[in-house]
Amino acid sequence: MIFSNIFVLIFLGGTAFSFLLDMILERIDFSFRKKHGREIPEILSNQIDAQTLDKTCRYEDAKYNLWIPSIILEVMLSLYLVFCGFYPALLGEICTWTENSFFTAVLFLILGGIPGALLSIPFALYSEFGIEKHFGFSNMTFGMWLADEIKGFFINLVIMAPLLLAMIGLFKYASDWWWILLGCIYFVFSLGISIIYPIFIAPIFNKFTPLEDGQLKTRLEELLKKCGFKASGLFVMDASRRSGHSNAYFTGFGKSKRVVLYDTLIEQLSPEEIEAVLGHELGHYKHHHILKKLLFMIPAVFVILFAISFLIKIPVLYTSFGFFIDGEVPYQMMFIGIFLLSLVFGEWGSLLSPIMNFFSRRDEFQADAFAKKICGTGEHLCTALIKLNKENLSEIQVPKIYSIFNYNHPPLLERIAALRK
Repeated sequence: MIFSNIFVLIFLGGTAFSFLLDMILERIDFSFRKKHGREIPEILSNQIDAQTLDKTCRYEDAKYNLWIPSIILEVMLSLYLVFCGFYPALLGEICTWTENSFFTAVLFLILGGIPGALLSIPFALYSEFGIEKHFGFSNMTFGMWLADEIKGFFINLVIMAPLLLAMIGLFKYASDWWWILLGCIYFVFSLGISIIYPIFIAPIFNKFTPLEDGQLKTRLEELLKKCGFKASGLFVMDASRRSGHSNAYFTGFGKSKRVVLYDTLIEQLSPEEIEAVLGHELGHYKHHHILKKLLFMIPAVFVILFAISFLIKIPVLYTSFGFFIDGEVPYQMMFIGIFLLSLVFGEWGSLLSPIMNFFSRRDEFQADAFAKKICGTGEHLCTALIKLNKENLSEIQVPKIYSIFNYNHPPLLERIAALRK
């Protein structure tokens, strides 16, 4: 490794920056929670009790205490794998097994991810069976957890393999235009995944049953009709089989669109409150938030791919991390260039978090305002948010700087203030 190389310096700087930023922000939140976490805001004096706040603080502290060693070991492992030459050695070993560029890339990504996956296993197990189960959220068994991990691995592999095959083929045959074609393929592929996900992928993990006839279904169908939202159905997901956390969401595209309610959500909220939650989700639809994000992402992806198309042709990107390049970069090595660029620039993504979170929170306020308008009152959404906050043991008050970097939704008190404005 050449430590004076600009790519190595950017990698080291990004790793240090991201690590220190996360440590500082989490410490600020921890200290704030110690001082104010058990204070009952006046606006919630009739809905939140001291026992719930105490449990929330203990839950957040438990996650924080697990996060500290996990992030330290994660950074140490990342640095070690780069410094010890693990990745060039892995590529060299794979090349003795196969000369096929596609299989080389697949094996490199799978085997290169094993050290990080092995490190994460004990932390994931303790989080699920030590913390989540202790605080009454997890209903998982080890068999269910293991099955989910295995299914998730193979689904990701099946999804990523066609994109990887297309990328290798474009490197070889599309020359300088590969980045344009890959961007087009990526968006068409993403659209296809959004269509097949609710029908074929989601049922692999959960059972989805049509919402039973009754007051709730009638209210929700009338709300959908009022908003002009055509869905293939209202479905209940058996979330309680795994967790006590609750949620509701839209999924799919076109005729595959469906509204999904967690069974835990139906148990925790009244029909009026569920209607308000759905009204919030419909607010995203009516304000075209997903379309606006897509219109932003399309040019952004092409700009990033364009920059990558130049950077992966620089031999020093490879040699500075221990890979051997003699002359021009061959197309068989370009996937390594993309992998190295993800290492070099990936940790600097934290700089974009405040900007992305700002626009996301703005969208959430707009969706809340739409729910208030369409439901005739914002009070049902307020009580729903309070109940969900209590049931999920989410922090009520957080430091401003922490929410700027980590919250893509406005904190609870800000949402209630805006709804009651």
